[in-house]
Amino acid sequence: MAKIAFEDDFELIAGGQASARARAKQAPVVAVFGKRWGGELRLPQKDGAGSYFVDWVLALLDANGKLKEFVAVEVQTIDTTGNYRNGREALLTPERTNPATTAGLNWENVNKRILPQLIYKGQVLQREALCRKGLFFVCPQPVYKRIMARLGGVGGLIRYALQPASITFLAYEHEEDGIIDGATVPLKALPPHSTTVYKVQEAFNNVTLPDENVYKTAIEAALG
Repeated sequence: MAKIAFEDDFELIAGGQASARARAKQAPVVAVFGKRWGGELRLPQKDGAGSYFVDWVLALLDANGKLKEFVAVEVQTIDTTGNYRNGREALLTPERTNPATTAGLNWENVNKRILPQLIYKGQVLQREALCRKGLFFVCPQPVYKRIMARLGGVGGLIRYALQPASITFLAYEHEEDGIIDGATVPLKALPPHSTTVYKVQEAFNNVTLPDENVYKTAIEAALG
């Protein structure tokens, strides 16, 4: 992402140490703010109550350790519903049985939380003078496909060059070649898709409604 945003392969340094590193080597570096690195940065909510988190911030510093520009990064997997404890415990036994569980994937969360937050954060970041490449959104390919389906298909999200209003989708999947039994399966990034927060908002608001009177039909069918 840093290479895409800043068009070079700069050294990545934990946020609090980055300025000193840039001055010491007299070369630009990228300061990384995020979990287990330089600490998470918060974005204020519109009403000032509480705060939104942005998962990662990549900040390009010049050779003097001064901030030149930055991008924000959101990383999303998928929430689960139900309980998978019995399934996990069964897989840890020598028999490795696979009982049924109540666990499932919370796909509706994509509509309720992920997309509204992307739109909000994208609009906030557009007002930042030094956020010139917008927001990067990283997720597994199944989540990416579900998001695109909710937005009416990737074809409706016109590609744009990186800009302050950008949202760049970066999906990843498991590598399929050279897999070794018992070893961790590596991930590979898929080609990015950059559009704008306005196109995402427009697509999100353009809800495809069902036929009229679907509730009436369902109630009458249930009444017999």
